[in-house]
Amino acid sequence: MNTNYLVSIFFFFTICLTTSAQTARIRGVILNKNNQPVENVNISCLNVTTRSNSTGFYDLKIPANQKATIIFTHISLKKITISLILSTNEQREFNPVMSDREEQMGEVIVFANTRKLIQGVTTIEPELIRKIPGANAGIENILKSLPGVNSNNELSTQYAVRGGNYDENLVYVNEIEIYRPFLIRSGQQEGLSFTNTDLVQNVDFSAGGFQAKFGDKLSSVLDITYRKPIKFGASLEASFLGGSVAVDAVSKDKKWSAITGIRYRNNSLLVNSQETQTNFTPSFADIQTNINYQSSAKWQWSFLGNISQNKYQYQPLARQTNFGTIDSPMVLTVFYEGQERDNYETYFGAIKTTFNVNDSFTVKFIGSIFQTLEQEYFDIFAQYRLGEVDASIGSQTYGEVSYTKGIGSQLNHARNDLDALIVNTEVKGFHDWKESQLEWGIKYTRESIRDRVIEWEVIDSAGFSVNPPILNFVNNDQPYSPYVGPLIPYQNVRATNFNTIDRFSGYGQWSLKSLIGSSEVWYNAGIRAHNWEIQGASTTAKSQTTLSPRFQFAIKPNWNSDMLFRFSGGLYHQPPFYRELRDAAGIVQPNTKAQQSMHFVVSNDFSFKMWTRPFKLVSELYYKSLTDVNTYTIDNVRLRYAANNSATAFAQGIDLRLNGEFVPGTESWVSFGYLKTEENSNGKGFIARPTDQRLKFALLFQDYMPNIPSIKLYLNLVYNTGLPGGSPSYADPYLYQNRLNDYRRADVGFSKVFIDNTSGEIKNKLFKNFKELALGLEIFNLFNNQNAITNTWVRDVYSKNQFAIPNYMTTRVFNIKLTAKL
Repeated sequence: MNTNYLVSIFFFFTICLTTSAQTARIRGVILNKNNQPVENVNISCLNVTTRSNSTGFYDLKIPANQKATIIFTHISLKKITISLILSTNEQREFNPVMSDREEQMGEVIVFANTRKLIQGVTTIEPELIRKIPGANAGIENILKSLPGVNSNNELSTQYAVRGGNYDENLVYVNEIEIYRPFLIRSGQQEGLSFTNTDLVQNVDFSAGGFQAKFGDKLSSVLDITYRKPIKFGASLEASFLGGSVAVDAVSKDKKWSAITGIRYRNNSLLVNSQETQTNFTPSFADIQTNINYQSSAKWQWSFLGNISQNKYQYQPLARQTNFGTIDSPMVLTVFYEGQERDNYETYFGAIKTTFNVNDSFTVKFIGSIFQTLEQEYFDIFAQYRLGEVDASIGSQTYGEVSYTKGIGSQLNHARNDLDALIVNTEVKGFHDWKESQLEWGIKYTRESIRDRVIEWEVIDSAGFSVNPPILNFVNNDQPYSPYVGPLIPYQNVRATNFNTIDRFSGYGQWSLKSLIGSSEVWYNAGIRAHNWEIQGASTTAKSQTTLSPRFQFAIKPNWNSDMLFRFSGGLYHQPPFYRELRDAAGIVQPNTKAQQSMHFVVSNDFSFKMWTRPFKLVSELYYKSLTDVNTYTIDNVRLRYAANNSATAFAQGIDLRLNGEFVPGTESWVSFGYLKTEENSNGKGFIARPTDQRLKFALLFQDYMPNIPSIKLYLNLVYNTGLPGGSPSYADPYLYQNRLNDYRRADVGFSKVFIDNTSGEIKNKLFKNFKELALGLEIFNLFNNQNAITNTWVRDVYSKNQFAIPNYMTTRVFNIKLTAKL
């Protein structure tokens, strides 16, 4: 393997790079008049030639600092000829639209993917998403390798961005907002991400300072576009963790097209590697389709639908956790009885239509319905023993429990049911006005939620029922005088909530490209408004309204070095969703305010060449000031809010990412992030927030054997410093500021490619219809690191101390994966 490239990554940050290459690069996606990708377009400049692939994508090197003429030709479409001048190492994006009626020719001013440049958007190639290994492979798996994006739970698709939590991230598919189930409390219950990577054409991600056209969340935007098929195709993936099938279909007249994917996943392979012995039979499956109809040259329709079912049946048997230090080792042994049966069913449908009124005005209508039916039922009885381990080398009882500090039992019970229906209607407009662009949108949302919460926990220690510490005992002189008060569960949550929320939101924004001297500049300014009102059987709140102005500025100086500078910011609001309205007692607090965050982001993109290959270094410095903060606790992936807006907070940090061809023909990157986020609740002072990650390092690397290029290597490595470890129930978090151990994980995949559609003619007639066929071996958690997600708190009956016992995640796991494309 080309391991010398790995070493070069670290030298980059300590040396100054110079280059004398005299080439530039143009790339993009070629579309037809129906906005569909065009395959097998011949693109040439002088003696350099390439072809567009099945998604319409092309990439071509051209001479720099001189007029270059580029010709696009296709067997059934008219030729396009453009001329342009690019500077050394400059990369530009040009997305031509080829017609069957008229030939296009002339000098064209090509703008470098201006929208994504000024937004600070990270674009991720779908092929990279499908190849990089991970216990929960997919788009979220790649996001976790980006700076500023953190997660210490390989069983979960949820992620935190720059100090925010899991509920602060926007996700769009084809401009349609996506929702998740409400009750899921554990990563191993999640099953499948909504996004089916087999259907994806484009993935854009913004970690902050995003434009007004994106919705009302505080942290990030994930904007996904599904592809429109241009001919029949199919793909298949199968592994020990499940499988998927996707089919592309196109009608004879090309007006109808559809792409459909079916997925199934079973996490038993991963869960069985954890320290808790279980009988575990999960079942996660979904079907998703995207149907497109071109009714005329100006009018397009599409339908996006998804049905998913997550069945989670869990029967724990036993657990042993070794923790403590070398000098004072301890062990927690637990034996279980009972089981958990959960069921999460979601149904989603959306219709989108686009009408091109004229060349400078486009209007879109989007309507969607989302329903989730969720059930959490469990009764789990645990008997535990907490003891000190004999660490005396040579002792006859070495490694055994020498002294028992706590014996007890715990009974957890839940009967939780939720039924939520969310309906959206939205109109959006796009105008080209003189040298600028105007965008606007109006949206109405109605959320109807019916929720019943019944949860209680009883703790018994050495034969005595433990009352919650919040009780005030009068004349408590036990054991001399017996306790005669009522026995109360250690935790007891009971609530029934029937609520509806009506929301009206809208935005308007303006964009302009101009010049300051010889430097190119981009401006963007906009504002969002959001009004909502909550009603229920016993709760009615007054209407609340927020206004969120946002702006972006980018400048590309006319320097020899290819650099771009960006500054973005604004006021961001997050009106409370249902989960944020419900407090720790399960009761909806209708007057909960929107959390507010002021963003400031300064960034720089530096494109250059190293080893004669293209690279880019992206640096971002950010600061967030938050008010009306709704504090919360995290238990695995379950968030419980205080719903009282009692805190202020801040988040600050720096993100660095270097990406490029460390190995010729492949994209890799290395990321580094520093984050500090703290909150001040009720004026008590600043303490670390639950997502205070501090340091993050990630490496995503692709390689191949030089003499056998069909054998490929994919490496996904993440290191995060430890998160705050939380606190026991009813405890003051200001008294518990310990942290979990650092999160270290490396997933590696080896793949043997038998058929590659880019390798030329297929000699074996048996596989003549295959575009791709590969067999891979994946090793998750390569170095078998013990990573903890949360702490279990156990009380010593004698000293009444609370011990934080880490809940460890998965160990080393092997997986075999087969992929094929037709």
